[in-house]
Amino acid sequence: MVVGHGFTNHVRKPFVTRLLHRLAREHTVIALDFRGHGRSGGRSTAGPLEVHDLDAGVRLAREYGHERVATLGFSMGGTVALLHAATGTHRPDAVVAVSAACRWWVRDTDAMRRLFWLAELPHGRLALRTLGVRLARPVAGIPTSPIEVAHRIPPTPLLLVHGTEDHYVGVDHPLAVHRATEGRAELWLERGVRHAETAMTPELVDRMTAWLGAATHEQRSERTAA
Repeated sequence: MVVGHGFTNHVRKPFVTRLLHRLAREHTVIALDFRGHGRSGGRSTAGPLEVHDLDAGVRLAREYGHERVATLGFSMGGTVALLHAATGTHRPDAVVAVSAACRWWVRDTDAMRRLFWLAELPHGRLALRTLGVRLARPVAGIPTSPIEVAHRIPPTPLLLVHGTEDHYVGVDHPLAVHRATEGRAELWLERGVRHAETAMTPELVDRMTAWLGAATHEQRSERTAA
């Protein structure tokens, strides 16, 4: 399982570490710091170029000899996981996107507008550096959004997990991705759950882990039969 964190997070944050240890009870976990976060070099583009980081994680898992490799992304990492599943060089056997936006840099909520206020003003970018985030210059042009290519993800199993009380990304985003896949994605709308890693309960993590195990096993069986 290759895990991608949300914006401003990294693998050594305590709540992320707890989540990773929970996932590792059932699967081998490769957890990476996206560019511009934590111990990784470079600068964050808040998603579009981070697809290459996740792709490298999947490639590494294959090089380690794992025949079944899944991706699991949260918030920014979930949006990255969607785009990667549709366009990456090293595709996963299954993917879970939690609290993922279907387009880049949306400002549909007060929380997202505050986040972009930080990212776009000089003193806000300085504040983000204190959180361990190093931002790149704005990406030239308009990068492809997951909603534009989500139809390419099936037949790879896709699970969309979203809290009904998500204060960053509204439920219209997973619903849009679900429609784009013509209903071939599985959608869990979790009542009362908020946003990304901090909203995960042990029970929900275990359910996602079980889903990934079953989905990747099914994919492997189908390839063997073919």
